[in-house]
Amino acid sequence: MEQKFDFTISELGACKVQSPVGSSKRTGDAASNFVRDDEYIIYDLNAAHGENITFDRRHLIEKAGPRERIFFKPQKVHAAIVTCGGLCPGLNDVIRAVVMALWYQYGVNKISGIPFGYRGFLSKFNHNLIPLKPDLVKDIHREGGTFLGSSRGYGDKITEIVDVIEKHGINMLFTIGGDGTQRGSLRIAEEVERRGLNVAVIGIPKTIDNDLSFIEKSFGFETAVSEAARAVIGAHVEASCAVNGIGLVKVMGRESGFIAAYTALGTRDVNFVLVPEVHFDLDGENGLLANLERRLDKRGHAVIVVAEGAGQEHLEAASAKFDASGNKKLGDIGLFLQERISNYFKAIKMEVNMRYIDPSYMIRATTANPIDSTYCARLGTYAVHAAMAGKTKMLVSHVNDAFVHVPTELAISERNRIHPEKALWRDVIEATGQPCLMR
Repeated sequence: MEQKFDFTISELGACKVQSPVGSSKRTGDAASNFVRDDEYIIYDLNAAHGENITFDRRHLIEKAGPRERIFFKPQKVHAAIVTCGGLCPGLNDVIRAVVMALWYQYGVNKISGIPFGYRGFLSKFNHNLIPLKPDLVKDIHREGGTFLGSSRGYGDKITEIVDVIEKHGINMLFTIGGDGTQRGSLRIAEEVERRGLNVAVIGIPKTIDNDLSFIEKSFGFETAVSEAARAVIGAHVEASCAVNGIGLVKVMGRESGFIAAYTALGTRDVNFVLVPEVHFDLDGENGLLANLERRLDKRGHAVIVVAEGAGQEHLEAASAKFDASGNKKLGDIGLFLQERISNYFKAIKMEVNMRYIDPSYMIRATTANPIDSTYCARLGTYAVHAAMAGKTKMLVSHVNDAFVHVPTELAISERNRIHPEKALWRDVIEATGQPCLMR
């Protein structure tokens, strides 16, 4: 039976201001239309024969887009943008899109950038707000990284953060980041609400691992897969040109192995995919090492793609348990596998030639590809439409081919992970030929 979720979006109040956006409320006039607050999409498209399906408003997802009437008067808006956490392709594209939509579509001319993540709000770091205008950001999408700088942590310093928001008269905050960033975003929204401030807090999902719930695709993910595929192609060439060649590629994916899975599907050159969601043994008749030996005996080369969070049960715990963002510290599974594989084949006196590739930081720092760049621009623009309409405590998302509003609380409720018994992992098993379980 379908699980029900409450997709109700919080609002600051009634929208009484006529929107300056040049859309239409009529159909058939060849002009783009405003989106009404009663336009929804269905989250779960699956249906079973004989199932009695009814639609409760709370279980439908609100469509994103410009509203005919908005909450804020544009000339009274002071918007702020912050980028948090690790780097990701497309950050500058989103910053640019938010600035351009505020400035040109709504006439907002007071926009500030918060430097270096949430720490930019804190007085002890002595950072100043960065005034943002179109001329300053018009070309930043051609560069990797984030124009504003980023850092991990400090999303728990809610009192200080909201003090700065109140001091500078910020009434619109765009938080660009992943799980930890959006947890901080929700706490900020709750604090401004407690103080009786009309501040719209809108999240834009940035997680290169694609692990936020109710977010079909976070920006940067497609670029990450494309870049990881290049590494796999190189590993395959190296492996296939050597005696018993092994190409080992480590990709990002702390708790979710989507990059590894899609890279394997996109290249069709991968023989083993190791992800955090599916545990594997190293030793034993059906362990990774024995399966790798059989693959080399049969084909003379092999390519392994491992997500950074895979196989952590085989490593000793890291010295520090959590990083500044609250993420569990990981051991280096790539280097660990490189050593264990080498030692195994030395012990059985079988010659192998291994090439280890870790492209993680190169991928994070690259510019977004055209598909991702387009997606970033649309996410940023839809975030502005939501904020101007007084929406808050929400993220802009893309679900079932539509841009939508998702409550932040739902998006951070649990990690989005590969389900070992569902279609994606089955497709990976079919593409690689690896055993369903290596245990």
